Amino acid sequence: MTQEHKHDKVRSRNEPFVARTATRIWQELPSDDNPYIAASALCHGYDLCELMQKRSFVDVFYLLFRGELPTAAEAQLLQQLMIALINPGPRHPATRAAMNVGVGKTEPMHILPIATAVLGGDYMGGGEIEPAMRFFRKQQNTPAEIFLAETLSNLSDKSPNSISPLIPGFGIRAGGIEIIASDLANRLVNLEGAGKALRWVCAMNNELRQYGLGIFTTGVAAAVFADLGFQPRAGGSLFQLLGAPGLLAHGLELANKPITAMPFVSDENYEIQR
Repeated sequence: MTQEHKHDKVRSRNEPFVARTATRIWQELPSDDNPYIAASALCHGYDLCELMQKRSFVDVFYLLFRGELPTAAEAQLLQQLMIALINPGPRHPATRAAMNVGVGKTEPMHILPIATAVLGGDYMGGGEIEPAMRFFRKQQNTPAEIFLAETLSNLSDKSPNSISPLIPGFGIRAGGIEIIASDLANRLVNLEGAGKALRWVCAMNNELRQYGLGIFTTGVAAAVFADLGFQPRAGGSLFQLLGAPGLLAHGLELANKPITAMPFVSDENYEIQR
């Protein structure tokens, strides 16, 4: 039996295409004798060579995505987050993916695309960032204890699994609280660049302890991104980008080792469901 597919009536959009691609991010000035070769480059109006001489990588990273140079406090906050997220760690599924494809003799150039795809997932990955950023920006002016009291007043079951879906960025991992994530949030909130979102996150983290819940690493990242002015749609991709160095390092570490360098799951651990 075939299923008929109904399509909308074809119509003209009457939308003219632009004559050339436009970007406000990057300007390349062509050489005098070859317009296809750039003689110099500007990032949001700043000469690239001058940025190399006078600014840090963190400053230019912020400039690239935000269109302006950060203050000293913003740069410090971003730099510390970047260091904290540089390696998801060998427990993370994305790192395991990098290690598996590395030891499996995948081309080194393919390690990062494969692993960052996993890092962009909805579990422990970039997929958790955008909802958390939108949630924090919406709730950051409401005291955490008041929000939590109002949320729980309509909830008959106050178990961790019932509460966590209502508060993006928080929950449990492997039956417990992410210790490093809570420590990271408490460290970052003391920096001058910390804003409303990060302060709200730390207050909520303290309130949720009694219910066996804690902040996720993705939640901390979401709060910092929000405070630094990044758009929620960009948050997940930024999280992938900042975790990429660690993924690549783990993949390359195993790239020249035999496949026996990783454990092989024994037959008794496989279950065939019928």
